[in-house]
Amino acid sequence: MSLLKNVVVVFHKPQDPINIAAAIRAMKNTGVERLRLVQPVAYDPWRIEGVAHATRDLVSKIEHFDSLPEALADCVHVAAFAGKRRAARWAMATPREMCAPLLEAAAAGPIALLFGQEDHGLPNEALDLAQLLVTIPTTTHASINLAQAVMIALYELHVAAGDATRTLAPPRKDAPPATHEEWEQTLSDISEALSAIRFFRTRNADLVMRTTRSLLSRAAPNSRELTLVRAMAIEVLRTLDRVKRGLE
Repeated sequence: MSLLKNVVVVFHKPQDPINIAAAIRAMKNTGVERLRLVQPVAYDPWRIEGVAHATRDLVSKIEHFDSLPEALADCVHVAAFAGKRRAARWAMATPREMCAPLLEAAAAGPIALLFGQEDHGLPNEALDLAQLLVTIPTTTHASINLAQAVMIALYELHVAAGDATRTLAPPRKDAPPATHEEWEQTLSDISEALSAIRFFRTRNADLVMRTTRSLLSRAAPNSRELTLVRAMAIEVLRTLDRVKRGLE
């Protein structure tokens, strides 16, 4: 089972249903399935699904609590997101730095990512319940939308866990690496085409072809792609030949 199954997103008194919906979407994108709301604003689950499409499975599992201690009761580690430092010394981390300790704790039980109200964040009484304070690096304008903060946090955990990201399918028409023979044929045809249009009349042919070879090498084309480049050069030669025969 993915460690992300033990990640719980906790909202303390959220004020905007749109942020609840956007958080659900972020959870669906990153493999996190548990959202707990403490004294949330009234919202319509159907509307949440309307904003965060194909998330009925997550919306149906949203949990509601009357108090924050109740929402965190079974969690073995709590990371609270805050935009300001506290007067007391407290363990602090960025979202990327939080991943290692949180995922280690997740092996033992649920871990909570705790977020506060949109306008005032988390009060000191809520921060006291956390073992780690997380701050998202920003410019001097430190205010971040609640749902965006959730997305940043879940993205970092998703990448760090490394076991939930989908595998992208390979190209539809994959091809093997180009052979040495294909390289030399392509470069020979390019050189012949450039000669035919008198490109080398005012340029050093060896230098141009060496640069062309270097350029193509850095592009690292496969066999199919290099064949396409060769076909361009051959078509130049064929077109010139047709024009020449048409004038005769």
